[in-house]
Amino acid sequence: MILEIVSPEATLFKGQVTAVSVPGINGEFQMLSNHAPIVSLLTEGRIKIAGTNLQLEPQFENRFEKIDNNTYYLPIKSGTLELKDNKINILAN
Repeated sequence: MILEIVSPEATLFKGQVTAVSVPGINGEFQMLSNHAPIVSLLTEGRIKIAGTNLQLEPQFENRFEKIDNNTYYLPIKSGTLELKDNKINILAN
C-alpha cells in the first residue's frame, strides 16, 4: 500500500509500506493492505511506519525516529487520515 504524509511545510514521506499505526481519537489503530476505507482524526502521538527498505527524504530524516531499516516513528501533534484503495493520505502537524 502507498503512504503519503504531508505537513504544512512539505511532503515528509511518500512510499510503499506494509503497515501503518496511528494515534486515532479513539485510540491507536493499525492499517494493513486491503484495509476497509476509513477517515479519522489523529491526536498527539506517533505514526509507526513499517515496510521493506523504507527510503526517507534526506532533508526530513531528522523528524523520524529509526527503529530499524524497516520501521520508523514520526511524532505528530494532530492530523487527519484518509485510506482508500490501498492509499493512505495523512495530513499531520
